[in-house]
Amino acid sequence: MNLHQFKFVQEAVRRNLNLTEAAKALHTSQPGVSKAIIELEEELGVEIFARHGKRLKRVTEPGQHVIASIELIMREVGNLKRIGEQFSAQDSGTLSIATTHTQARYVLPVPVARLREAYPKVNVSLHQGSPDQVARMVIDEIAEIGIATESLDGYAELVTMPCYEWQHVLVLPKDHPLANKDRVSLEDLAHEPIITYHPSFTGRTRIDHAFAQKKLTPRIALEAIDSDVIKTYVRLGLGVGIVAEMAVRDDTNADLVVKPMGHIFGQNIARVAFKRSAYLRNFVFKFAELLSDRLDRNLIAKALSGQQQDYEL
Repeated sequence: MNLHQFKFVQEAVRRNLNLTEAAKALHTSQPGVSKAIIELEEELGVEIFARHGKRLKRVTEPGQHVIASIELIMREVGNLKRIGEQFSAQDSGTLSIATTHTQARYVLPVPVARLREAYPKVNVSLHQGSPDQVARMVIDEIAEIGIATESLDGYAELVTMPCYEWQHVLVLPKDHPLANKDRVSLEDLAHEPIITYHPSFTGRTRIDHAFAQKKLTPRIALEAIDSDVIKTYVRLGLGVGIVAEMAVRDDTNADLVVKPMGHIFGQNIARVAFKRSAYLRNFVFKFAELLSDRLDRNLIAKALSGQQQDYEL
C-alpha cells in the first residue's frame, strides 16, 4: 500500500464517492483512481466501498475503520511536511487563513501587517467563505487557522478557542426617528425594515433568536455578507442596519448614527480553530498571539495535544 492509494480513497470520500470528480481534483484519470482503490482493497482483504457496477454506492463498515486510519495517517504526513518546512526555513513559508468577510475586512489587517513585520518572508493567503466553509477548509488542510463567529465549535475535528467578544450595533441615518431614542427596543426594531447579515454569517443566529424569544417577526428587507453593503443600503433609505461593531469602529463617515445593541442581542464570541493534533509552525503561533492576548503558544499547544479541553471566555 502507498500514500497515493490513501489520497485516492480520501478524495473519493470528500467528493461524495464520485470518482470522476475525485480524479479531476487529483489531476489524474478516473480509471487510475478506481484501480488504485481496488488494489488497496485486495491488499487489505476488505471492501472499503460497496459498488453497483463500477459506481461506488456507500462506505462499508470495515471501510469506515479504514478511512479513519487513512485520515490519521494523512494528517501525520501533513505534520511531517510542516516539520520539514519549519526546520529547513524557520522564518519563511505561507500562512493560509480561512475566515469570513467581516474578519478579513475589519479584524485581520492589523495582525497580518504585524506578522509581516515579524516574518517578512512569510506570505499570507486569505481564503474567505461562510463559517461552515471556514471549518471545512481547516479540516481539509486548505488553511492552518480558521477565524469566525459561527459554527467553528461544532466540529469534533477542530480545536477551537475564543479570541474576542463583540456586539451588534444599529446603524441609522441621522434623520431617522430612532436616531434620537436613548435605548432602542426589540419592539421598535420589529416595526422597521431591517438590513443585516445572511443567516449563516456574523452572529445572525443571535439576532433571529432574540426576535423568536419575544415572538416577534423581523421585517428583513435585505441580507448581505458584507457590512459595507449593509451600510450602503441604509444610506439609501432601504431600512435600518444591524452590523458587527468592528464594522463601524474606524468608520470616518459620520453620516450614520451608531447605537450599541448588546442589551438586546447579547455578546458574540469570535473563535480561532486549528485541526486537532496538527503541527503548527512558529509563525502560525505568532499570528494567533497577535489576534488576541487570550492566546499564547503554550495554551494552543496543550489544546492541540489534547492536554487541555477547549475553553470558553
